[in-house]
Amino acid sequence: MQSLDYIVLIVYACVLVLVGLWAFTKIKSSEDFFVAGGKVPWWLSGVSHHVSGYSAVVFTGYAAIAYNTGFSIYIWWALAIATGMFLGSYLITPRWARLRKNLGIASPTGYLENRYNLFTQQLIAWSGVILKLLDVAAKWVAIAVVLNGFVGIDIPTGILIGSILSVVYISFGGFWADLANDFFQFLIQVAAGIVMLYAVVNHFGGIAGTLEAWQSLPAANRELFRDPYTPLFVILWVITTFMSYNGGTWNLAMRFISTENGKEARKTSILSAALYVIWPFFLFIPMWLGPVIFPGLENPSTIYSELAKQFIPAGFYGLVLGSMLAATLTMTASDTNALGAVISQDILPNIAPKYFKKDQISLKVARLTTIFFTLATVVIALNHEHFGGITGLIISWFGALLGPSATPMLLGLIPAYKHCDSKAAITSILTGFIAFAIFKVVPVSYAISVGGPGFLSLLVFTIFAIVQRKNPVPEKVTVILDAIAKD
Repeated sequence: MQSLDYIVLIVYACVLVLVGLWAFTKIKSSEDFFVAGGKVPWWLSGVSHHVSGYSAVVFTGYAAIAYNTGFSIYIWWALAIATGMFLGSYLITPRWARLRKNLGIASPTGYLENRYNLFTQQLIAWSGVILKLLDVAAKWVAIAVVLNGFVGIDIPTGILIGSILSVVYISFGGFWADLANDFFQFLIQVAAGIVMLYAVVNHFGGIAGTLEAWQSLPAANRELFRDPYTPLFVILWVITTFMSYNGGTWNLAMRFISTENGKEARKTSILSAALYVIWPFFLFIPMWLGPVIFPGLENPSTIYSELAKQFIPAGFYGLVLGSMLAATLTMTASDTNALGAVISQDILPNIAPKYFKKDQISLKVARLTTIFFTLATVVIALNHEHFGGITGLIISWFGALLGPSATPMLLGLIPAYKHCDSKAAITSILTGFIAFAIFKVVPVSYAISVGGPGFLSLLVFTIFAIVQRKNPVPEKVTVILDAIAKD
């Protein structure tokens, strides 16, 4: 980092503050704070959804995977997400916007009490809160690794810096701040990525030299699948990403809920999916070529910061760091925003109805829940090594446990599963959680340990749909499904 880089970083930070203050002026109620009043245009929501799938994890944990294993990460990560989202754009995502517009739902779990019962809603809500503790904690660690690689700040200090910035940011601006900053930093990220790609190609003397460098990589790095990211892993991971990116990850569901109607939500989903097909391919090229540029890198998670040091000019280097930090801050901010919505809308009114009424949640309560949640994630982040580091938290824990909790939440929106009741939902969730615990003890393949719990939950829920297909559908369930069937 040179003086110009620090100046650029400070200016960038000031812009973030201004965005937060601007968003603060647009927030008049808890609905504005959590879902921007349902007035978000599809193109902004689509870009924000796409950016919300990125964080410093991509530039650290996933960068290390790209460095070590090569092209396969594009198949199992980017294309898997795009595949799940294209499918979800017709089955799931339009229904989220209709839930808000037709039934007044302001959180992803808000409809579950009527769809199943209160116990099922609370089980999904609490399990989702616990999962997000792991997910957000991993992002704090990723921020710390980036700061360590760029500036030299130690990991615990980096975790505290990132979490404090995020708390201040989200408590001011809410959902509007997320959206505006997502769009702004995506433009910068694209510009930085293009500069990085051009510099790397130029380093090898042009396209021909770059292709020659590509051929000099180990053959396994150029394959579509590489152990442990086998075809079975990809298939199971598509199921996981279908659940996650279509709303099982709550902050992503909020992108659909906040749009005006189902048609806009579908366009949001398709735009984000298309970006996952195109942009990661260019983003990963420098990382794939990392073994040629920096052979034998001791800590592969620093590959992107090493590339930036080598190829990004002064000034732009600080901007790259700023955009990476902003991507993670907005992602964690949107996570805590979604968690705040669930906790304040669906958990607190049920555990303390005397003090919290669902339709009268104040902005103060909304902001305080995000602060307390963030503090809990910091504690986990400071102990991240006990969970297998960044990728262990994201893939082995969050990824493996997401499917079971998301299955009844997402499939409960689809008419084909209208006969599934609370017993089906609870059984499918517990099946996935028990499978996760067994796979942590019994030796199985990486694909089974990560994708198995979600697949088994889906299988059990589908079996219930078949077995219970002659059971009468409760009127309250019919009301929900009819209300979200079409705009």
